[in-house]
Amino acid sequence: MDKMHIEDLIAMSGGFKEGADVALIDISQAALDKALATITKNLDRMLSKERITEADKASTLDHITTFTDLQEGVKTADLVVEAATENIDLKLKIFQQIDQAAPAKAILASNTSSISLTRIAAATSRPEKVIGMHFMNPVPIMKLVEVIRGYSTSDEVTSQIMELSRQLGKSPVEVNDYPGFVANRILIPMINEAIYTLFEGVAGVTEIDTVMKLGMAHPMGPLQLADFIGLDVCLAICNVLYEGFGNPKYAPCPLLVNMVTAGKKGVKSGEGFYSYTHGTKELIVAETFR
Repeated sequence: MDKMHIEDLIAMSGGFKEGADVALIDISQAALDKALATITKNLDRMLSKERITEADKASTLDHITTFTDLQEGVKTADLVVEAATENIDLKLKIFQQIDQAAPAKAILASNTSSISLTRIAAATSRPEKVIGMHFMNPVPIMKLVEVIRGYSTSDEVTSQIMELSRQLGKSPVEVNDYPGFVANRILIPMINEAIYTLFEGVAGVTEIDTVMKLGMAHPMGPLQLADFIGLDVCLAICNVLYEGFGNPKYAPCPLLVNMVTAGKKGVKSGEGFYSYTHGTKELIVAETFR
């Protein structure tokens, strides 16, 4: 979800049930076309593995409608899931627009990985219906959904979102609204420390990732994972943690700041700690760190 356009939204209407109608909303038609192509590709992969039938594929695509107009897309929604980039001003603007356009009954959820749900909810007229649904990337594969309760989120809304997550085949975990929640409060400082380890010359890119993969059984090293997440996203979450707790241990590594400033954002830009412009899946350390 977070790989799509800056103003991505998913609005679900027709109730919280299997086969619900889905409105996919973006200000860019090109982004919507790309999203549908990705969904179709994923369905074809499932079809080839005989996990779904041709009828399942056709039914899934028939339930998706795309919109470039936010008001039109959410006007009959029971649930809206915002998936914009980790920018508080952008999210507040989007939630104000959704709040005005969506039915009063609609639950408003955010896929934010670190920003306060309480602050987002305060920008709406329905704080009790605002909740976090932090999907892990890649969404079709990862089971976890971090369900974040804001200060005013009701028990009923929390229960509905936990159940909906299970209906989607996910494993929801309820957490409270504090900077970074659980996943990124633990993950991002680890990534930041790995970057410090490189910055201070303790070891190289490959060595750091190999230690964590072979020694800690991580499927992906922290520097490769940072590239996959997006170094700009890692920096944004570092800053949320740093500002939220006021503790210098969460301050982003200067190397991370410099890389993002230079436009080296990882996979999305073609270079981070590794280079991704060579057209193969082989991990090649970026020239800067060789």
